Amino acid sequence: MNVLKNPSFFRPSSRPSSPAPVTVPSRPESSQGLGLPRASTKLSLTNFIRQTPSPAPTPAPNHAPLIQDGSYLEMLSLKLSEAVSKALAQPAGPSPVNEQVAGKRPIPQGRGLALGSLIASELNAAHDNPHLHRAILRSLQRPFTVLLTNLSGQLLSILASPSFHAVPTIANQFSFPNLVQTYALSIAKFSEELLQVFDELGLGTDADVRGDGLKSIRDGFVSIINRVVKPFITAMRGELIPLIEALEDPNSNPISKPPAGTKSITVYHPSIVTLQILMPLYARALTTSTTSILSHATLASLLISILWKAMVALSHRVDIKPSPVLAPESSPLLNSKKRRGSPPTSTTPPLTPPPGRFMIKLPPSRPPSPPPAIIYASAAADCKALYELLVSLPRPSSEHGSTRLAREAVDEAFEGLRTLPTLLDATKSKMDLSEDVHVAARKLIQLTAEIPSLIALPIILHAFGGPGASSVAAMLGISEEEYRQGCLSGFSRAEECTVPIAQRVMDVLQTDVASNEIVIRWLEMELAETEDSV
Repeated sequence: MNVLKNPSFFRPSSRPSSPAPVTVPSRPESSQGLGLPRASTKLSLTNFIRQTPSPAPTPAPNHAPLIQDGSYLEMLSLKLSEAVSKALAQPAGPSPVNEQVAGKRPIPQGRGLALGSLIASELNAAHDNPHLHRAILRSLQRPFTVLLTNLSGQLLSILASPSFHAVPTIANQFSFPNLVQTYALSIAKFSEELLQVFDELGLGTDADVRGDGLKSIRDGFVSIINRVVKPFITAMRGELIPLIEALEDPNSNPISKPPAGTKSITVYHPSIVTLQILMPLYARALTTSTTSILSHATLASLLISILWKAMVALSHRVDIKPSPVLAPESSPLLNSKKRRGSPPTSTTPPLTPPPGRFMIKLPPSRPPSPPPAIIYASAAADCKALYELLVSLPRPSSEHGSTRLAREAVDEAFEGLRTLPTLLDATKSKMDLSEDVHVAARKLIQLTAEIPSLIALPIILHAFGGPGASSVAAMLGISEEEYRQGCLSGFSRAEECTVPIAQRVMDVLQTDVASNEIVIRWLEMELAETEDSV
């Protein structure tokens, strides 16, 4: 009865039975064959140590939109304020002291895009609700105003620092951009990323108060980029322009001792030697600072001014014709010979000379090598070297509509500098143009097709003009400084002055037609092409 009252098969067991062991098929080991010993590494303790897993890549931020209930706008304001604080927070992890500016590190790249993705997710979630969409836009004004205030406050101390305006020179070379400049450029990059989000979402484009009200916020980000990039590029311009203008002075600096085994040495202008050291640093800094489309106008102005100054300097340069030769070093044995009639220094009779002195001296196996010749680089050679250096600089974008014209102007200026060495070489060798005046003028027209007329004019006058016809300013009756300030200040001004200057120069050259036939004929063809293009 007791068995039937409390049967054991009606009660659950005190604990579940252990599962049967799973049989894992063993893998054949190459070292466990017949008669083969087990490898010693099978019993190594390293097989029982748990390996540290490799860190997983950081996933891209995926901002889930908030639930649109009664407290949605309040929660959204808190979320935006928190996102702005995180965007300006210092990067996690220890940092060396030499990477900090006033105890702060540069803003990491991509934080502006992360903040923008949060805004885009909330706006896209409320796209079907125009009233909520407008309310979200109004809620963006306060956190962005706080953000602009913080960024402007940080820039005040940075822009006032002398380190921000420092550029490397030959006497003072340093990492470029330096820490202060890197921090300022990180703020500009952060603003650029937010402007990119504004462009994608179409925010801040309407100045109407009934719009999204973010026009002032957008202008604030634009102002931050300009406040950083423009003085940064201006500092580089102030260092480059004097070096470019110095190319007008001919090179006459010899070298002290040439390398062994060289037959000829080409000595470039000191400005070219300096630019060969500094230009890689400037090119890298310009590439870093001009990633925004807003900075391409400033970049184009820098490039055009450098190219124009280079063409003016090289077109007015008069090279030294003789190429000096390095004098051989004097031997101290030759200087120690006594002159005839010099009084003896002692009364002791001379010693008997050694027998080897009376042996016949054979000539050496080969004659001594002549001393290497120093060849100063001509204006054409310096122009080619300068063009190769300037090509490494970044250019404005040709894909964006607002910078397409600037890119075309920069390309035309580069093309003029590229073709200038050909004209300089041709006029230096006179290229056998004295046979036929019409043929010579036609060749000059082809060589100057991409060069401004007022740049080619002094080169052609110096090569084919008569006596007293080498200065354009003298023909105009003004000083050289007035001529350059009034007519050679830039590409556009030179183009405006081309026709009246060419007519005045032709009138002066008509007094001696026989000596200036090629120049007069070239000017006539140049004026005809100018009138046809207009």
